[in-house]
Amino acid sequence: MKYSLMKSRFLLSILFCYFAALSPCSAADGWPSQYKGVMLQGFYWDSFDATNWTVLEKQASELGQYFDLVWLPQSANCGGTSMGYDDLYWFSNYDSSFGTKAELLSLIKTFKANGIGTIADIVVNHRKNVSNWVDFPEEKYNGVTYQLKSTDIAKNDDGGATLKWATANGYSLSDNNDTGEGWDGMRDLDHKSENVQTNVKAYLKMLINDFGYAGFRYDMVKGYSGSYTQLYNEYSNPTYSVGECWDGTKTIRNWIDATGKTSAAFDFQFRYTVRNAVNTGSWNRLAQQNDANWPLVSNSYESGAYRRYAVTFVENHDTERRSNAAQDPIKKDTLAANAYMLAMPGTPCVFLTHWIDCKQDLKAMIDVRKLVGIHNESTYTNKIPNTAVTSVAAYETKGANGSLLVVLGKQADYQPIASQWVKILEGYHYSYYLAPSMNIAWVDKASGHYETSFQAKLTAVSDNSSAQLVYTLDGSTPSATNGTRAGTSAAVTIPAEKTTTLKVGLLIGSAVSAIQTRVYEVSETQEEQIVVPDFCTREEGEVCAFFEAPITWKGTIACWAWSNSPAENFTWSQRKNWPGVDCTYLGFADNGNKVWKWTFDGVKQNNTSLTQPSMIIFSNGGSPQTADLVFTNGGYYNQDGLQAQVATGIDEITTDSSIRHQTSGVYDLQGRLVSSTSNISILRPGLYIVNGRKVVIR
Repeated sequence: MKYSLMKSRFLLSILFCYFAALSPCSAADGWPSQYKGVMLQGFYWDSFDATNWTVLEKQASELGQYFDLVWLPQSANCGGTSMGYDDLYWFSNYDSSFGTKAELLSLIKTFKANGIGTIADIVVNHRKNVSNWVDFPEEKYNGVTYQLKSTDIAKNDDGGATLKWATANGYSLSDNNDTGEGWDGMRDLDHKSENVQTNVKAYLKMLINDFGYAGFRYDMVKGYSGSYTQLYNEYSNPTYSVGECWDGTKTIRNWIDATGKTSAAFDFQFRYTVRNAVNTGSWNRLAQQNDANWPLVSNSYESGAYRRYAVTFVENHDTERRSNAAQDPIKKDTLAANAYMLAMPGTPCVFLTHWIDCKQDLKAMIDVRKLVGIHNESTYTNKIPNTAVTSVAAYETKGANGSLLVVLGKQADYQPIASQWVKILEGYHYSYYLAPSMNIAWVDKASGHYETSFQAKLTAVSDNSSAQLVYTLDGSTPSATNGTRAGTSAAVTIPAEKTTTLKVGLLIGSAVSAIQTRVYEVSETQEEQIVVPDFCTREEGEVCAFFEAPITWKGTIACWAWSNSPAENFTWSQRKNWPGVDCTYLGFADNGNKVWKWTFDGVKQNNTSLTQPSMIIFSNGGSPQTADLVFTNGGYYNQDGLQAQVATGIDEITTDSSIRHQTSGVYDLQGRLVSSTSNISILRPGLYIVNGRKVVIR
């Protein structure tokens, strides 16, 4: 009997291990091995309108062709307009600054249908309070009440200030100090607390099971021990987990180890290496690091062993310029920076503003990466090991299907051997080459929407001397008897005002292989009609200007207004140097862009007799900025310059003919420029805005 019982237990143990191995609930792996996916950070700071859930959902089809993962901001309600890093609710309220819970669930479902896994931003280092320093919301989920207590707050939170307040007001904190770095912005949670662990585990499990998130991006993981990330991952079992361990590589590696390798980490040293290279134009800096700060993806043994767990990036919402400060952003060569990242091992994470600004270029780079089969554990070779060479860098990366060579910087300073490499893609300070052994046909223009007719360059990449291209423009399959033959390269004109399906293959003998398909929708985008919002008003005698900021400009808009002769600065009182004074936010234009107003406060640098400037610049805190624009009082500007003029609110109408020779522009009553001539006698009779006043032209 005893033997039978032991035998039964042994068999049960074997069965448990067997089914555990098959089950998707097996221990979290942190990040898939040899993962070939590309991630998109689907937001930037204050991107509430540009990246609300419904806006992102409409882009699912296009994004799904290039991105395997999209990282969203923390998606629950935070008690007001918020990016989510002051998290308040975990279970009960998902009507956030980005949309409703229903819209979020629809987005995640649509992303999944288009092959995209959605990554949730997880903020559990700290948490916002309801009404005082130590109270948290009571929430119910699946019939269970979840609530953090004052005793779940680390004893040394806020350098002891929280404990002092709690004691004075009759509350108790945890007996445990924080297990990581402190932060005084909100209450640091004690992850040793069983109640904290219970709440966090249920929260994460809900995001996976009920919402359909594929994985997590853990915020501020240096704030608590990595062992708790392991605890939470092993319970909730995300497919993907990545932590924000903002530090040197040694610290990041130690954190990954502390999670039991249940999480990847952002490769911050990769980001800083790229920034230092592109901002200085010293491309050798890609290979120059100190012992502690080799990127996770580097060939250094200690770092390279963590390549699988490296999520690379060149910019994110914290490192780009924001309204509060400049976080050492990339100032130039954005495309070259992304070209390097997308050619290297690790899992690349493209920043949304780069995607918005450089979409077609990034699409082509991603197409190449996936064609070559580069994955997070790929190896690479520095083709210019001489670190004294600053003008150019070259790296070969081996993928599952072949090798990719990326050349960065001054292209003329490094010429790959023609018999070993075929150039397929190029742009400012970057080019991509493939090895002839790939034996593929390549198209340099990615699928998508284009506004005008253009040429797509076709290239045969083959080690067979008889190989040539054959292509069709009607969507039919190219063959030895169907399509146009084009030798080893061709520039194919894609016609305007229609949709063209280009298919090109490699013809060797009578066989066609490696067919590439591109679908181009070419239609001219209708010029956006500028509509001046009703809230843009200019008072009688006021000197002012309005600016409609591009959607990618964040934070407060600055104005710099001046006159060259005599030299005079009209933005002098608040800030005596560049970028000038802050504008006043007014509201949103019909197209969703924010509108700002600058008003002259009467304080000038030299106090000449001038009453208004002759030139004006608007900037996003200094950079980016508009060109030097001619100032028009009451002018309504956007990034392209003057678009309209706002009249004063007076009702007077003048027929004074002398006004014909006093204007630099004539506008209709909607503020649209109808004539820039100073002689308005050529205009039809009617009511216009001239010099900011309503006038009748007879």
